[in-house]
Amino acid sequence: MPSSGRALIVGGTGLIGRAAARRLLAAGWRVDVTGRDPTRLPGDVAAAGGRFVAADRGDPRQLLAALGDGADLLVDCICYTAADAARLLPLVREAGSTVMISSKAVYVDAAGNHSNSDTAPHFDGPIRETQPTMAPGDTDYTTREGYGANKVAAEQVLLDSGEPVTVLRPSKIHGEGATRPREWVFVKRVLDRRPAVFLARRGAGVDHPTAAANTAVLIEVAAARPGRRIVNSADPDAPSALEISRTIARQLDHAWEEVLLDDGADEGLGGHPWDARHPIVLDMSAAAELGYTPVGDYATTVADEVEWLVSAARGGDGAEFLPAPDDAFFGPMLDYAAEDRYLATRPG
Repeated sequence: MPSSGRALIVGGTGLIGRAAARRLLAAGWRVDVTGRDPTRLPGDVAAAGGRFVAADRGDPRQLLAALGDGADLLVDCICYTAADAARLLPLVREAGSTVMISSKAVYVDAAGNHSNSDTAPHFDGPIRETQPTMAPGDTDYTTREGYGANKVAAEQVLLDSGEPVTVLRPSKIHGEGATRPREWVFVKRVLDRRPAVFLARRGAGVDHPTAAANTAVLIEVAAARPGRRIVNSADPDAPSALEISRTIARQLDHAWEEVLLDDGADEGLGGHPWDARHPIVLDMSAAAELGYTPVGDYATTVADEVEWLVSAARGGDGAEFLPAPDDAFFGPMLDYAAEDRYLATRPG
């Protein structure tokens, strides 16, 4: 596979697409990214030679037009359903290597629970690619039960094609351009000069983060070694929520009191995106055997996102990605009034 080949990234203006485009362009690839809004193409990607191609993911004709005479590497960052995968098959057959971005949400524990279940999953240890998954499904993929089931169905369509398709299963993805930047929970606290950070279960929750930049490395590896496979994608370390909060506070030179809440404390306090009751860690052995060398650990790779969030909050590029004050996901995690009441009334 020539390092100067052509890559087509479907849904390439998002978090993983941006990271992949940057890495491939730096390695000498010609990179085209599809999307519906050309303003979403980062300026540095365009300056490096990345080309935007207007194409609706749901329109097979537009996808084929974007493919043109073929590609050495095809990456689909927004393949959510079996129907999405079926629309991609004509492109897959004309590509030297294909990468589909799936999710660790497909995995189930011995009781059938997954990362979006009402009952928290309890895995025996690091999750290998051979771990059982949800049954394939075709219900609404935007629901908690439908997301993983649809991803499994999409994986099966592509893998059953017999073509060289690499399915990547990332975990909690972070990086510049995230539509739900989880690190905002801590970055905003720093920007608001909050005196304390509240963490449920004493901040012990572990839900393996995945830097988009590290996933981009795996995409490049898959391009160089076409094959039919499933590979986990995660950072080389799996820090706890407490470690993540400390990493971000340290990077922004902020000190706060750590209020580490025990089980049974006020359930309205201490919520955060990594609050897994039992550790969720991906085994990265298969990636290493394929030739994967991460660009850095969590603290190293998250720095760009933290810088981006701070700049966006101060009016720089990316302000449109920042959650609104009444955001349903982040709002309960940033209930300053409840935190102030707790601090004012606690003993001592």
